[in-house]
Amino acid sequence: MNDRIPMTRAGYQKLEAELKQIRAVERPKIVKEIELARAHGDLSENAEFHAAKERQSQIEGRVRLIDDRLARAQVIDPSGQALDRVRFGMTVVLVDADTNDEVTYTILGEEEADAKCGRISVTSPVARALLGRGIGDTVSVRVPKGMREFEILEIRVDPIACSDD
Repeated sequence: MNDRIPMTRAGYQKLEAELKQIRAVERPKIVKEIELARAHGDLSENAEFHAAKERQSQIEGRVRLIDDRLARAQVIDPSGQALDRVRFGMTVVLVDADTNDEVTYTILGEEEADAKCGRISVTSPVARALLGRGIGDTVSVRVPKGMREFEILEIRVDPIACSDD
């Protein structure tokens, strides 16, 4: 895989911190768990050993995934970009044409997306429909509840934050 993965500086740093945590804390901890389980004797019927080995496999898989994402990361800083068009990292205020409800989304990378916080993945149908559009444009998007039509009211760059972070 050679595709670049768009993410913000904050998203990149969060992945780096997770990788550091795994390497400094999780790996040594699981090695100790495996050693302790191995000390109990017969490995063929040792549930603790098998559970620890399974957890080690999950940890190593996550390390490989993070390493890959960091290696292919394309860090994008939206703060210097013009606010005439929707781009990666920008916050977009929309109005639903059917309900007149306003919704606000920030378009981010897959690792940074969190729908509860209004952060959507750049690969989501809504984000793909919005990218490159400007204020006043109307977009139609197929969502699980059917077709929805949104008008773009505002484009801005906000700090990326959520109470769950």
